[in-house]
Amino acid sequence: MEYISTRGAAPALDFEGATLAGLAPDGGLYVPRQWPRFSPDEITAMRGLPYATLAARVMQPFVGDCLAPERLQAMCDAAYGRFAHKAVTPLVQLDEQHWVLELFHGPTLAFKDVALQLLGLLFEEFLNRRAENLTIVGATSGDTGSAAIDAVAGREGIDIFMLHPRGRVSDVQRRQMTTVLAPNVHNIAIDGSFDDAQAMVKRMFNDPDVTGRFRIGAVNSINWARLMAQVVYYFATALQLGAPERKVAFSVPTGNFGDVFAGYVAARMGLPVERLIVATNVNDILHRALSEGDYSAGTVTPTAAPSMDIQVSSNFERLLFDLGGRDGVAMAEQMRGFEASKAMRLTNAQREGAAALFTSARADADDTAQAMRWAYEQCGQVLDPHTAIGLHAARESGLGADIPVITLATAHPAKFPDPVERATGLRPTLPARVGDLFQREERFTELAGGYDNVAAYITERAVPAA
Repeated sequence: MEYISTRGAAPALDFEGATLAGLAPDGGLYVPRQWPRFSPDEITAMRGLPYATLAARVMQPFVGDCLAPERLQAMCDAAYGRFAHKAVTPLVQLDEQHWVLELFHGPTLAFKDVALQLLGLLFEEFLNRRAENLTIVGATSGDTGSAAIDAVAGREGIDIFMLHPRGRVSDVQRRQMTTVLAPNVHNIAIDGSFDDAQAMVKRMFNDPDVTGRFRIGAVNSINWARLMAQVVYYFATALQLGAPERKVAFSVPTGNFGDVFAGYVAARMGLPVERLIVATNVNDILHRALSEGDYSAGTVTPTAAPSMDIQVSSNFERLLFDLGGRDGVAMAEQMRGFEASKAMRLTNAQREGAAALFTSARADADDTAQAMRWAYEQCGQVLDPHTAIGLHAARESGLGADIPVITLATAHPAKFPDPVERATGLRPTLPARVGDLFQREERFTELAGGYDNVAAYITERAVPAA
């Protein structure tokens, strides 16, 4: 399997190269040259497989010759053996039509664990082959940072520098990052928003003063391997609810578009997906893009769902590239215009292609609280604000009663105790395995200013590539 850049000017890479590269040198994102596809019979044969076995089966076409099937299986066994639920991603029924897919049973209580536990093992495997060091630089709106840090803390040949917007993540999210005291972990709190942090990360990937000395890697969803691992739980869920004979729909709370793009990939691979519902909060660039064709960034508004407080959705480029005929030159020009003006219109082909599978909805603070109350009072389920936004969109979807609608539960409610308590009257508690989080020592660095300060901090502490 070869990987190409959405902007058309970077060399094609194999799976190992794309995993270690993260962002392409032309500024684009790597995608498979073609989508592998399973037949209905092949999907049927996946029923009843343990999650780790299913994961290896779904991901093998993307991995190609870079990992033998038995090695990929062993890595999946190791990654998903750390989850607190035997099903890894259990499915919970709310009512006759609505279901919740619990993706928060990993070490850091968020859906990012499903991909990042595997990504840490992939990094270690490929770096050992090359006898190289990797400098991971990432930005987080809350959950990516803690999941990535947990996945690579203490691993040989890896340093991780994680940027988060100071004061704009929850206390639990921050402490899950800053209480990991491994010497290869560096937490940086910056002034500004997640989008500001993400822009610094992207700039670093294209800064020759940095890339000339260090192998820079990505754990954000710009890294293809992370999205690949997220495709698996769409298959797992649909199989439980009758696929391939029965279509299902998914409602996905999203800011950076990575999680819902994984659902798009699953559909391209042959999974019978009736609808992908993109659920946003008031930072609604994706809702505006899908409903009106207007992809224009505004000012980030802080909300009770901080992981969705994003106005530039990096993975949307992958969808636009695929829907626009995979024309890298045109995609590069479209993105240059957006990066200069922070605004662009989707083409007719992009809008029509998206409308075939995607709808979207926007939830404000009242909508979010109401969804939390409904789930608790009517179904006995406690949801975090991000999941509640997904549930609001699911219940507003208007899909026929014969289509099961699965809302992705992206985080444990105890990561956001204040808004959950305000909505339901119940204050959720952390699971016992992380119950001492607020007694642990914190360590992080606050950096004022912009890119130059951050780049200097990283280059002074990172280990050169070889």
